[in-house]
Order: sequence, then C-alpha cells, then structure tokens
Amino acid sequence: MNILLTGANGFIGKHICQLYPDLNIMRVSRKQTNNDKCFYINELDECTDWANAVQDSDVVIHLAGLAHSNSHTINDYNKVNVKGTLRLAEEAAKFGVQRFIFVSTIGVNGTSTSLTPFSAEQSINPHNDYAISKYDAEIGLKKIAKETGLEIIIIRPTLVYGANAPGNFGKLIKLVSKLPCLPFGLAKNRRDFISVQNLADLLVTCAKHPRAAGHTFLAAESETVSIKQFTNAIAKGLDKHLIQLPIPITLMRLAGSLLGKSLIVDQLIGNLEVDTSNLKEVLDWVPPYTMEESMVFLKSQLR
Repeated sequence: MNILLTGANGFIGKHICQLYPDLNIMRVSRKQTNNDKCFYINELDECTDWANAVQDSDVVIHLAGLAHSNSHTINDYNKVNVKGTLRLAEEAAKFGVQRFIFVSTIGVNGTSTSLTPFSAEQSINPHNDYAISKYDAEIGLKKIAKETGLEIIIIRPTLVYGANAPGNFGKLIKLVSKLPCLPFGLAKNRRDFISVQNLADLLVTCAKHPRAAGHTFLAAESETVSIKQFTNAIAKGLDKHLIQLPIPITLMRLAGSLLGKSLIVDQLIGNLEVDTSNLKEVLDWVPPYTMEESMVFLKSQLR
C-alpha cells in the first residue's frame, strides 16, 4: 500500500512517520529536500499539480491545511482548507487513488456539549471560520465520492495531545511545567481527548480497514476526564508535583467574562464529549495507549 501523506512535517504527520517506519509513505512538503520519498509543492490551493504524487498512490492521508489562527481570513481558509483539499481529492480520483482520509476538526460539531455527546451526523455547529472551512471541505469531499467512487473517510479529532503539541495543549504543558498550582480543584467537567499516538494509529487503521470507507469518525479515547484529571495526568507524565486549588467554577467563569476570555475558560472547564461507538463497531478499534501511557511521552519534550 502506497500512502501519500500531506502535512508530513507537522505534529501529527511526524508521529505517523516515526511510529510506522515500515509503511511506504510519500511525504508532501513545501520545503525542498533530498529525500526521494518526498513530493514538493509550492502552495496548497486549487491550482496545485498533484499528478506526479497521486499517480502511484493507493491512499491519501490529508493533514495539511491552515490551522486556527486570528491571522488568517475566511478567504485564506477557503483557498487552502476547502479548494486545496478538493483539488487534491479530484486529482486523486482522476489517477485511481482508492481512498482519501481527511482530518477535519471536532469544531465542526461545536465548542461544548451539555448532556448529550456530539455524534458524527448531529449537532453540526462550526463555530469559527476555521471550522466552517473544514465542514465545507467535508461536504465537497462527499460530493466527489458520489461522483467518482473515491472512498472518503472523515476524522474529527478532539484536542490532540502529545510532546511538542501546538495550540492549547502546548499552553497547558507550559502552565503545568512552570506553575506549582492550578485552579481546577473543584472542576468536575467532562472532556474527551486523544493522544497523537492514538490518532496516528487510528489514521493508519482507516487506511487499511475495508469497512472504513464512507464513515465519519469522532476521534477520542475511551477515558472521559475533567480538566483537573487531565492536568494531573500531564503533571504525572512530566514527573511534576501539582497542587489543585479549590477555586469555584462560577468565579472562573466570571473572571473569564470580565477579561474577555470566556471561550478559553469554557474550553478548560466546559464539557466536550463525543460518541466514538462507531470506532469499535465499524473498525473494531480501541486506543492502543491509555492516557497515562501516552503522557509518559511528554518527558521527551523536556530533554
């Protein structure tokens, strides 16, 4: 099986290459390299020429794209995340690629849940331009699948954690590393996460599994935890001692409101649960690593 991996130099892509060195992976890069297993592109948009990359590929795992950032406009997201993705899928179908795995975002479903976990086909509520672009790409990919027979698999990960992770988890690592105390002693919220090791395993499983085609999977582990439990797990992984102060949740929400940080506070102490039942039912997949086992890898970040 020949796999074309976009975003190979990113956080998730690097882990796939490191964890599965025996896979025949063609990496896509925007940097010129001497590696004969690397395909160079100048830009990811509706004009990218993919012919030489996809003509010998069986599966595309598409990780590349613009991540959430205040510096990007809706036009930027549309150019890269929507048009760039659909261009790649169209070229893949044209040259006989069998399967296209698209890594979307749980943001397609929204930012938080109440009593009912998010499911793949319900609670669609993309909350920002980034999530909208991912959902638009999903819709376009399903249309291409109907028109061409290209097997589309959509993965919407919850927050992905691991050593040297970008975004919110990277900020949590810094907090736990530098501060002896955090204010989550009274937190009893419920959030789902997935380690980069487990996500890499899921993506490779989707590349191989005959029943994966046509499904949308919400990617998370089987352990739903509070932000208190999650940060305690980070601390344990880093061999740090952490004190959790019993700050009332209402006080944290008030502070977030006054400081204009309500969304950040909700991402920490709000609920976000997802229904992962089809991972077991369709793929017979269970995460190979527990959260505690995954957190052990964080020590490499401190070296």
